[in-house]
Amino acid sequence: MGFSADWLALREPVDLAARDDALLARAAAFAGQDAVVLDLGSGTGSTARAFGDVRATWRFVDGDAALLDIAHARHPASECVTMNLRDIDDLPLDEVSLVTASALLDLMPTEWMTRLAARLQEAMIPFYAALNYDGAMRWSPALDVDATITHAFNQHQQTDKGIGPAMGPQSGQLAAQILRAHGFDVTLADSPWQLGAAEADLHAQLIAGIAEAAQECGSHQAPDWVTKRRADLARSHAVIGHTDLLAIPQKPH
Repeated sequence: MGFSADWLALREPVDLAARDDALLARAAAFAGQDAVVLDLGSGTGSTARAFGDVRATWRFVDGDAALLDIAHARHPASECVTMNLRDIDDLPLDEVSLVTASALLDLMPTEWMTRLAARLQEAMIPFYAALNYDGAMRWSPALDVDATITHAFNQHQQTDKGIGPAMGPQSGQLAAQILRAHGFDVTLADSPWQLGAAEADLHAQLIAGIAEAAQECGSHQAPDWVTKRRADLARSHAVIGHTDLLAIPQKPH
């Protein structure tokens, strides 16, 4: 479950444009000024950059030390923790006012989410998780095989990414159910990627990855699909569905 710095840089502006502005603003308000924000699976620190002028101390947590080095170079005041995200009990939550994650929950299992919800509820810490893939993909111009490829890709998204069977396209809804069961007030919002001619490089890498995953799940149509999609890149538009989530712990009555 690793991602290259180049891929993360390519998707960052599209991620930023896709984030739901209202949920981002509410999350930033919970972070407050001079607070500590723990960012799970932080990569190079894109979530911190999305928060803009918020004067928080960012505590980046990731299993990739090389990505954390980039994050620290871009955010010199940050704290960086290299650890396996499966180790929920070891998360450094001391003094933390908000926990964040971006493009992470669809890769994680329900059991992991349940353990995280319990820890956050115990510590009464809000949780902001943006850009969770929701299973919806639409292209213009359309191809007859688009739905078949999407179905195969969505199956692949639910396979084990190194921690256990992933929540995949249901991650937003499943995480919301789990967090509500642990006493959180949860708000969901759509945050779809919009890919046009200006995002051709990201689009090209995306369809290659989709085709590879679909083929691994038995789709024999994937090679022909990606060839046709590449040929159409200059005039294509794609909408890739994502869900943002903000969960606020409620004090027991």
